[in-house]
Formats: sequence, structure tokens, C-alpha cells
Amino acid sequence: MKLSSKIYSGIIFCFLFAPIAVLLVFSFNEAKSLSVFSEFSFKWYKELFNDSNTLGALKNTLILAVAATVISSILGTAAAVGINKIRSRWYKTAMNTVTDIPMVNPDIITGISLMLMFVFVGRLFGAATSLNFATMLIAHVTFCTPYVILQVLPKLQQMDPSLHEAAMDLGCTPIKAFLKVELPEILPGIITGAIMAFTLSLDDFVISYFTSGTGFETLPIRIYNMTKKTVTPKMYALATIIFFVTLTLLLISNVIDNEDRRELKERKRLKRRTDK
Repeated sequence: MKLSSKIYSGIIFCFLFAPIAVLLVFSFNEAKSLSVFSEFSFKWYKELFNDSNTLGALKNTLILAVAATVISSILGTAAAVGINKIRSRWYKTAMNTVTDIPMVNPDIITGISLMLMFVFVGRLFGAATSLNFATMLIAHVTFCTPYVILQVLPKLQQMDPSLHEAAMDLGCTPIKAFLKVELPEILPGIITGAIMAFTLSLDDFVISYFTSGTGFETLPIRIYNMTKKTVTPKMYALATIIFFVTLTLLLISNVIDNEDRRELKERKRLKRRTDK
């Protein structure tokens, strides 16, 4: 039974990662062919770094992703703290449901609805252009914030609520008590949520496509526009770089989660000893 499960798992992983492996290998191919590996070369990486339009789109993507990550991390943390303090069971359930909607809603529905809203508001105020960098940023913050809440809220629920009250009894203001007591406890969740927000913003195409203006092009949109003509192997090189950056961020996120779980287990063990 164990052997069959290992074989099944191996087949699944091969099916999932074989296309990525092909892309990684042929990004170092001297020729343009995707069937014959002629010679190992960094040719396409050199051409990538000489392509000003692609580098400009990459710069736009990073600016958008960083801005969306910072804003969604702040809003998500504040929202998680507010939801955690709600005492009404039904109100808290309603807030959790509203938070989950952007995550389960299809991207195309979210993108079209946001586009219509931005166009309506733009025409209402007589704006010449309704879609621009600001609309893309708002859209990215909209779908990134729930993921931050999802990571921060469990950390708040694991924390001893008496710590905040004790800090206030000792003379801290509510804001100072949060910064000195609660923030260090939930920081792993904030970092994990920020990493998720960054990777989601970096990767998004559908919502960006519907909410972008003519003057601001992200990398996924540029790659899509290139598929209408010809995708050169330098895009394989770019995809390889993005893959390893995303993989590194996921590894960091997993390390932080493992450390947090280890600390939580150690606290529970010490608490049981104290209770005895």
C-alpha cells in the first residue's frame, strides 16, 4: 500500500512539475527550439536584460506588488484585530464570510466588477481616463487583504487575551499595548500574509488586465500581449527567474510557520508543566 501511494504521489508531482522543468531546461538552450537542446547558454538571459520594454514591465510589476503588499498588510492586520475583538457570534460569522468572498469569487468576476465600478466613478467625476495605476493598486489591495487577514487572525486567536489587558493596567495606551505586546506575537502571521500578498500580486493577470490603463503595463499583461505574436525564449528565462523568486518566498514563509508552530508547542508544554 505504501509503495503504491509513493508511485501515485510521484506521478502526480511529475504531472505538475514536468512543464516547469521543461521551461527551466530550455531557458538555457542556445537555439529557439523547444524540442532539441543544442547547447547550454545564457544567451536568452542576456537578451532579457537588454530588453528595456520587458524590464520596464517588470519594474511596474514590482512597484505595484510592493505597494499592494504594504497597504494590504496594514489593512489586513487592522481588520484581523477588529474581527478578533467582536463578541457577537453572528456578526463575527458575517464578517468572516465577507472576508472570504474575494478569495472564492472567480477572478474574472472580480476584475469585471471592479472595472465597471472604476469606469462609473471616473465618468461621475468627469475624469478623462478611468483606469490607471491607482485603479490597479486598489484592485490588488482588494484581493490581497483577505489573505493577510487569514494569516493574522489565527495568531490573534492563539494569543492570551489577558496580555493586552495587563499591558494597559501597567499604564500603556491601547496603541502602545498593541505595538509592545500584540504586534510581536502576530508578526509571523503578518510576514506570512505579506509574502502571500506579494506573490499573488506579482502573479495576477486577470484582474490586472481588466483594471489597467494604457500607460501602465505589468509583466503578465506584457507576456499575454507577446503571445499574440511570438514568445521568444527570453520569456522562458524571465519565467525561470520569477519561479525561483516565488519558490524562495514560499520557503521563507514555511520556515516562519514552522518556527511559529514550534514556539506554540513549547508554550503549551511549559503551560502544562506550570499547571501541574
